[in-house]
Amino acid sequence: MPTVLHLIEQSAARLDAAGVGYGHGTTNGFDEAAWLVLWRLRLPLDDLDAVAEREVSPGAQAQVEALVDERIASRKPAAYLTKEAWLQGVSFYVDERAIVPRSFIAELIADGSIDPWLSERTQAVLDLCTGNGSLAVLAAMAWPEVRVDAADISPPALEVAAINVARHGLDARIALRESDGLAALPGPYDLILCNPPYVNARSMAALPAEYRAEPELALAGGEDGMDFVRKLFADAPARMSADAVLVLEIGNERAHFEAAFASLEVVWLETSAGDDQVLLVTRDALTAMAPP
Repeated sequence: MPTVLHLIEQSAARLDAAGVGYGHGTTNGFDEAAWLVLWRLRLPLDDLDAVAEREVSPGAQAQVEALVDERIASRKPAAYLTKEAWLQGVSFYVDERAIVPRSFIAELIADGSIDPWLSERTQAVLDLCTGNGSLAVLAAMAWPEVRVDAADISPPALEVAAINVARHGLDARIALRESDGLAALPGPYDLILCNPPYVNARSMAALPAEYRAEPELALAGGEDGMDFVRKLFADAPARMSADAVLVLEIGNERAHFEAAFASLEVVWLETSAGDDQVLLVTRDALTAMAPP
């Protein structure tokens, strides 16, 4: 009988040969296969070494192979098949109603990078474009004294967010809000977190099928990727307290961001992907920005 490790290696080879796309929690075939195999076998996802040499029965092997078949045929991210994604060691429910959570803002919440910009006056936090609610949950966990609004334009996404808020026992501190941008959110907020749709039109057209399986509303940011951000920056100062800051993820769109907001003073925050993925901007800087 094959071992767990052999089954992972075999599955990884199949995934790579099929040309599936990664990027929804893993970046390569081995890690993607490990996720699928360990999940299907109901083994811990974070301790492969402990079970690598365990033998797998023919029946269990057939279940794994069927799951890998589904991953290849459907081109859905693994998280949509397992109904689970992880951020900073925290488990979240996810399905096709919401984007698979993978924001680098989660790192900044966990490692304290945002903390120097906060104070005892930081009480009201907004997670805009909340998707499945993961950043709102992580913020509430990291800062027990704050209350969090988790907002999204998509009612289906908010249904998923509600599952995660309840799952982590945070109903009393996280309020779910349906809003097109900031339209239905008067604030004022002391901290705004936002991982918006920012993929430019050319990149959208070239996305692998796995990204196409996600709600397009959560990805597409217009011709240069900055449509949502323009409206956000115009509306945000009126919804921010005097000392408030906004933390914004823009992925690989820094060039487009700087072209669109050449006069805006921002602070780029270091993440595991570098210092060009997430930025911080103060209310004062937004107010001082020259009109486009």
